[in-house]
Amino acid sequence: MVHPLIKREIEEQLNRLPVEMQRRVLNFALALVASEPKGVPGASLLRFAGSISKEDCDLMTKAIEEDCERVNEENDID
Repeated sequence: MVHPLIKREIEEQLNRLPVEMQRRVLNFALALVASEPKGVPGASLLRFAGSISKEDCDLMTKAIEEDCERVNEENDID
């Protein structure tokens, strides 16, 4: 919800700007909205804690260590 005093001040300042600068303000506002964090709070994920077995966690850890911690030197760019 927009605070009425802030909205009024923004409108007053926008009215003083040329159209191109008004577009810049609009683009900035759109960028701010797009950059808002998305997702859920971590606390809501606590219900999943412990739902993966130790064996599965060990398998995932092993796969990460074996496959993700290697450097493929033949694809390096000089």
